[in-house]
Amino acid sequence: MEKSCISVFLLLVAVSYALAKDFTSKNDGKRDTKEVKETKPRLPQTLSRGWGDNLVWIQTYEEALFRAKTGNKPIMIIHHLEDCPHSQALKKVFAEHKEIQKMAEKFVLLNLVYETTDKNLSPDGQYVPRVLFIDPSLTVRADITGRYSNRLYAYEPSDISLLYSNMQKALKLLKTEL
Repeated sequence: MEKSCISVFLLLVAVSYALAKDFTSKNDGKRDTKEVKETKPRLPQTLSRGWGDNLVWIQTYEEALFRAKTGNKPIMIIHHLEDCPHSQALKKVFAEHKEIQKMAEKFVLLNLVYETTDKNLSPDGQYVPRVLFIDPSLTVRADITGRYSNRLYAYEPSDISLLYSNMQKALKLLKTEL
């Protein structure tokens, strides 16, 4: 019984060795590239979430408040959802608009896919996409709104020029108030 087990074991080792040698000779001693691609770890998603990969995005609302206060920069908060078609459409236009991307460098940027506990960030309800501005004194700029009366801080892709002018307004008011 013992001899037959040893024989089977040696047979399995010999077959495994032969198959491994055959595999490497077909690939000229290299590993299969498909195998390498499957085991390669996925890179983590950036904080931009597609809104502008060349911009500096902040991870949390609390960190954004700190950076605005210490850096004397206004905050632009974008509330959105990854699976919302309206958010996706606005994101595409926002990321492709060169002037907005350039002006966004003057803001502390935060995009949120979740609601914060601060009720000042949802003055007229929780909907997406929603863009709010906060000045360095940490006051929500309720006067900078979009074009809708029932969703004051909503923007659509066709409203991109209004969003651009509202960004200018947030920066201009910052200069005149200081």
